[in-house]
Amino acid sequence: MPGKSGSGSRGSNTRQPVLGTPDDTVDPYLPHNGNLGYRISRYDLDLEYKVASNRLAGVATLTATSYEDLHRFTLDMASSLAVDRITVNDKRVRYSHRRNKLAITPDAGVPPGGALTIVIRYHGTPRPIRSPWGAVGWEELTDGALCANQPNGAASWFPCDDHPSAKAPYRISITTDSPYHALANGVLESKRVRAGQTTWVYQQIEPMPTYLASVQIGQYKQISLATKPFPVRALVPPRLVPTFRHDFGRQLEMVNAFVEMFGPYPFPQYSVVVTDDALEIPIEAQSLSTFGANHCDGHRGAERLIAHELAHQWFGNSVTLARWRDIWLHEGFACYAEWLWSQRSGGRSADEWARHYYTKLAATPVRVPLADPGPRKMFDDWVYKRGALTLHALRLTIGDGNFFALLQRWTDKYRYGSVSTEDFIALAANYSTTSLKNLWDAWLFRAALPPYPTPA
Repeated sequence: MPGKSGSGSRGSNTRQPVLGTPDDTVDPYLPHNGNLGYRISRYDLDLEYKVASNRLAGVATLTATSYEDLHRFTLDMASSLAVDRITVNDKRVRYSHRRNKLAITPDAGVPPGGALTIVIRYHGTPRPIRSPWGAVGWEELTDGALCANQPNGAASWFPCDDHPSAKAPYRISITTDSPYHALANGVLESKRVRAGQTTWVYQQIEPMPTYLASVQIGQYKQISLATKPFPVRALVPPRLVPTFRHDFGRQLEMVNAFVEMFGPYPFPQYSVVVTDDALEIPIEAQSLSTFGANHCDGHRGAERLIAHELAHQWFGNSVTLARWRDIWLHEGFACYAEWLWSQRSGGRSADEWARHYYTKLAATPVRVPLADPGPRKMFDDWVYKRGALTLHALRLTIGDGNFFALLQRWTDKYRYGSVSTEDFIALAANYSTTSLKNLWDAWLFRAALPPYPTPA
């Protein structure tokens, strides 16, 4: 769903380039995304959006720190957006903008550890970025807009360091025409109506990668589903409210079940958006999920997807991969959550689902391992299902008690952090009395499908 790397300051340096900190490597799956030489510690986005004309004007204030001697640096920013002015530490600077990269040259070099306040004024008609995974980023709806950034679409609407390990807090202010409701990540800090327009200001305190940043705009009715232990709400077109109440009627039961299985919910609130347009697939974002009108069919036909997107708040949004090759840590876990919810809600058991999809995978073998599926295959359905089967194999090997204790420790230890497959392997070793090497070799590192797992 979804190169040229970063900073010119590295020149001909032949050692492995790094991103964010000297321990982070440039992601080979998206080598044109992400930028070198600095790390952003905060995004402040002030946006004005006109729905009728799909026109966006923005001021992005990025707070950053250099980690090397920085004479030139880059940001990811779609070429469909036009830059009006850039300052670095209150001084206007030279820049060039081409091929979705914004290159900035301060008048004076910034030493390692130097502070950067980068202010970029820009405008344009935002549109999705074409990628091997389809069009990703800002998407115009029939009457509104949404953002579907994964994996590299954030640059379609704001300048950023577009890499999954580059997490930061956000403040997002959106001004749009008053009939429209504007939602962004985090908690609504203020709402101000003035001259037919409304400004909505959200604070996302918990660190967030760029691909999970989101703005949703539409003529929605807000529905409160719960206030404790944290707010759960929905934004729904008025015509879909009756079917929404049925289709999402078990949302709170699902929340409670996942808190029991995975540990405390990691964010201050959770929002569900249902657009008035049909969407091919739901969209995850930090603290919210977006569904299409087609997912509100009056028959609970999308309940597995509702479970999947909710599970991403733990697996993907709080605990986030540091490199895209480890996508199974997001999608395998969220897919397994579907199976767990099915069993909890009276449907097929997790083992029944595992056997069902094992048969399907056996009929269509793949030739790459789960731990490194390759960039073009990383969102293929087999990654989701084999990832879930890997977790089921682990569960059968170490037992239910150890398995769910491991999941809760995983979400606690790496809360708001970045992780790798190796991190999960290392943590899982603490919950098994025998070596898990053969399991990981078979399910993660070899392409061939292993025999169906049996209880230890």
